[in-house]
Amino acid sequence: MAAINPHSPADYRHFDRIQIRRALISVSDKTGLIELAKALAATGVEIVSTGSTAKTIADAGIAVIEVAEVTGFPESLDGRVKTLHPNIHAGLLADLRLIAHEGQLDALKIDPFQLVVVNLYPFVQTVQSGAKGDAVVDQIDIGGPAMVRAAAKNHANVAIVTEPGRYSEVIEALSNGGTTLAQRRAFALAAFSHTAKYDTAVANWFEAELEAEWRKNADQSKDAASKNPGFVSSFEVKGELTSVLRYGENSHQSAALYRAAGQLTGIAQARQHGGKDMSYNNYVDADAALRAAYDFSEPAVAIIKHANPCGIAVGSSTSSDPIADAHAKAHMCDEMSAFGGVIAANRIVTLEMAKQISSIFTEVIIAPGYEIEALQLLLKKSDLRILELPAAYTRDKFEYRQISGGILVQQPDEFSNFSTVGWTLVAGKKADPETMRDLEFAWRACRSVKSNAILLASDGASVGVGMGQVNRVDSCKLAVARAESRSRGAVAASDAFFPFKDGLEVLLEAGVKAVVQPGGSKRDPEVIAAAEAAGVTMYFTGERHFFH
Repeated sequence: MAAINPHSPADYRHFDRIQIRRALISVSDKTGLIELAKALAATGVEIVSTGSTAKTIADAGIAVIEVAEVTGFPESLDGRVKTLHPNIHAGLLADLRLIAHEGQLDALKIDPFQLVVVNLYPFVQTVQSGAKGDAVVDQIDIGGPAMVRAAAKNHANVAIVTEPGRYSEVIEALSNGGTTLAQRRAFALAAFSHTAKYDTAVANWFEAELEAEWRKNADQSKDAASKNPGFVSSFEVKGELTSVLRYGENSHQSAALYRAAGQLTGIAQARQHGGKDMSYNNYVDADAALRAAYDFSEPAVAIIKHANPCGIAVGSSTSSDPIADAHAKAHMCDEMSAFGGVIAANRIVTLEMAKQISSIFTEVIIAPGYEIEALQLLLKKSDLRILELPAAYTRDKFEYRQISGGILVQQPDEFSNFSTVGWTLVAGKKADPETMRDLEFAWRACRSVKSNAILLASDGASVGVGMGQVNRVDSCKLAVARAESRSRGAVAASDAFFPFKDGLEVLLEAGVKAVVQPGGSKRDPEVIAAAEAAGVTMYFTGERHFFH
C-alpha cells in the first residue's frame, strides 16, 4: 500500500537556492575528487565521507569526518554496512520545507545534508575485466544506490551528483550561494538514470549467468545452443555526446555522434588527423568500409560509396607492398564510382598506397595507422578526412537497428570462423586452388554488398558488383556490365540462392567460370542443370548473406 502524505500544500515552505553547508561524499571513481573537496572546504562546507574516499581527502590535507563518527557504528561486514543508518538517511531524506521535519531532526540531533556526491562500485568494469562469481557479486553496490535514490527523491532540499564531469557545476554553485531547484532537479534526473542503468547491468549479468548455467546443464549440441543465443530480457544503450554534426543524411536533418560507453572501440573512437569535419554520411560509409575490409585476415582494402562497395581486394602475398596492391586492385573495379568514395584498409597505410590515393578525389580514408611519410603526403589534401582507428578495433556482440516503436537486435554476420568445409560441389569440376581462392574471396566480399548482391572476382579482387536490386537478374546484369570484358574467366558469388536459372544464365553468357551461392531454392535442380550444361563449377554454401 502506498504511503499517504499527511501534509497539505500549505504546510510547505518553498526554497529555490540552497546553500551547501554539509556534504556526503562516497565515490569509487576518484576523478576530480580533490579539486571538489578543496572547493567545498574553502567555503566552509563540512565533509562527511567513507572508507577510501575519506582517506584520499584526508591525505590531501583536507578536513573530513568519517561516517562512523556520524553513525556511532563502525564499518562492518567487509564494508557492506557503513552508510545504512538513520543518522545518514534522516539527513538525506528530511524535507526541510516542512517545519515538522526540521523539528524532528533537531530533536534527534541529526544534521541535514545539502549535497551528496556518490558514484557506485565499478560493477560493469568488473564484468568486462572477465571476473566471475563472487568477485562480481561483491561489486554490487547497496549503500550507494540507497544514498543516491534518497537524495534524488529529496531534490527539493539536496543536490545529488553522480558524475565527476558535473563537479564543475557544484563548484560554480558554491560561489553563487548554493544550488538552484532547477539544478537539483537536473541532478536528480541524472541520478535516477544512473541507478537504473546500474541495476539493468546487474540484472543482465544475472540473466547471462543463468543462461550459462542452462547451457552447461542442457544438451551441448549446436542446435540446443542456438535456442538461446544470449538475448537478455531488457537492455539500455548508453552513449556520450561526442559532436553535433553539420547535418544528418540530408541537409534539413539534425544529427550528432555519440560514443558508446564501455570497452568497444571503432570508428566513433577514431582519431582524425586532417580534413573537414566528418558528416553523418561519412560515418555511415566509413563504418561500412571498415566492416568490409576487416572481413579479411589478409591485407585488404574496401572502397565504399553510398554504403555499397565499388571495389574490394586483398593484396597479393608476393607483392612487396600488399596493402598498396590491394588498393590498386580495389580501385580498378569501378574507377568512376570510386571518385568521392570512402577507403578503409585493415593494415597501416604505406607511402605507396598514399601516392595512389593522392591522385584520386576521396572523401575519407580510415586505417589502423599510417607511415609518417604517407600521412605527410595525405595531409596535403586539405579536404581528405584522415582517420586512424584505436589500437584495437572491435565489434559489438550484437547489432541494433531502430524501427518505429522498438529496436531490432541480431548477431552480426561475420567470418570469424570461416571455412569451406561445409561447401558442397553441385556442378562442374572441383575448383583448382587458384579458383577456390577467388571463390572464397568473392563469398567474403559479397557479404558487404547490399541485397540482392552479385559480386564477380578475379585474382583476389572484385571486378564487377551488382547491388541493391529488387531482383537477382538485374543484379547479375549490373555486375556483368560493370566488369565488362573482365567477367570472362572470373568467379561469381551470390548472397542468396537463384530463384530461377535466368540470373545464372546472365553470368554464364558473360563467361563466368565458377559460382558460389547458398542454394536452397525449389528450382535448384534447374539452376544446377544450367551450370552443368555450361561446364561451370558451382558450390553451395548452405548459408546466405543478405545485407539490407
